[in-house]
Amino acid sequence: MLDVKLFEMQSFLPDPYEDALAPRLKDAHEKLQNGTGAGAEFTGWVHLPRDYDKEEFARIQAAAKRIQANSQALVVIGIGGSYLGARGVIDCLCSPNYNLKKKSTPNVYFVGNGLSADSMQEVLDLIADVDFSVNVISKSGTTTEPAVAFRFFREALEKKYGHEEAGRRIYATTDKARGALKSLADAQGWETFVVPDEVGGRYSVLTAVGLLPIAVAGVDIEALMRGAAQMMEVCANPSYDCPAWRYAAVRYALYEAGRPIELLACYDPAFRFMSEWWKQLYGESEGKEGKGLFPASVEFTADLHSMGQYIQQGQRVMFETVVRLGASGCQLYVPRDEDDGDGLNFLAGKSMDFIRDRAMEGTLLAHTEGGVPNVIVEAGGKSAEDLGQLIYFFEYACGLSGYLLEVNPFDQPGVEAYKKNMFALLGKPGYEDRKAALEAKLAK
Repeated sequence: MLDVKLFEMQSFLPDPYEDALAPRLKDAHEKLQNGTGAGAEFTGWVHLPRDYDKEEFARIQAAAKRIQANSQALVVIGIGGSYLGARGVIDCLCSPNYNLKKKSTPNVYFVGNGLSADSMQEVLDLIADVDFSVNVISKSGTTTEPAVAFRFFREALEKKYGHEEAGRRIYATTDKARGALKSLADAQGWETFVVPDEVGGRYSVLTAVGLLPIAVAGVDIEALMRGAAQMMEVCANPSYDCPAWRYAAVRYALYEAGRPIELLACYDPAFRFMSEWWKQLYGESEGKEGKGLFPASVEFTADLHSMGQYIQQGQRVMFETVVRLGASGCQLYVPRDEDDGDGLNFLAGKSMDFIRDRAMEGTLLAHTEGGVPNVIVEAGGKSAEDLGQLIYFFEYACGLSGYLLEVNPFDQPGVEAYKKNMFALLGKPGYEDRKAALEAKLAK
């Protein structure tokens, strides 16, 4: 079972911060459990691992099998919470090189998360000569990046298969009743899955938003949900026996002590997009009203040769949260070289896991002694069940953290600012006055 451990934290937080924060954590816990806090209408994820729609879950599994049977590729169109969780899980459990591996499941390509013509064309080229399906994910259907991408890939489907067959290869994950994508899907007869009203995008990986592409890649989504349900039960305990309490408390205490930057680190490159998902989760949930930790991530040991110098001796404004995933799926042992030209025979016969773990421990000691506090999140392993636990743990701790900061952890009002400017500069109807004012500023 997942656990949170603190390493030599007394030198950074000598005061009994746990006692001081316990009443506030209990209040935050009750707001999450009972749906009584700010943004309560978006706390459907809290009991989701128990209360999820079992009928839709079965439809997701059936659709995944259908895609696996008739497609060599699935194009997933979405941005932010509509793709980061799914990509994180697939990379972590199936490999960052998933699309390059020999396998019986389709390649999974993620598009609609940027505005690069080169990237779009590359995926169009990759799927041109194979059978493919599309999963378009958008609650509204009007978010610029995925909506633009969907036009390209819908056109590619219809050119390849004709209108009717193309429609059988489009799966729309969207609002249950309204919005441009829902209206289009109903009119065209596409199969639809629901983005629940009560679950915000960055908390939606355990809904159809994440589960369909994850299932297509061959991940056991029943095990993923089972792990999340296990952690849900653990987090129902209103005390420091709950690892989410310990994590939320120490990161808040470090923030108050002048550590406004949190570095999420992992010693497995497969974790990279889980870190990207975590950054959105915490950045959008906490970063408002001039408050919040800045979530950043590093990939160890690679970043020890780039960011390591700054972490060791730069400004003391950060702390590290290190995710330990446990044993690798395979074991490799360093071979012996009779000449020992590189002087590494002292490692001969040692496993890569052994070397990695000693590097992790050495870094932990060095960074702590250098003035960087370390929090360790130990997953039970690297299975779908373990990752389900980890996802729910981070979500629950994020909700607690937002309430400790006294912000709404479930809205993102600041995201709209750039969109209004972009729409105006693109000439969207209704933004004419804003367009002229912005163009005048840019011309200066």
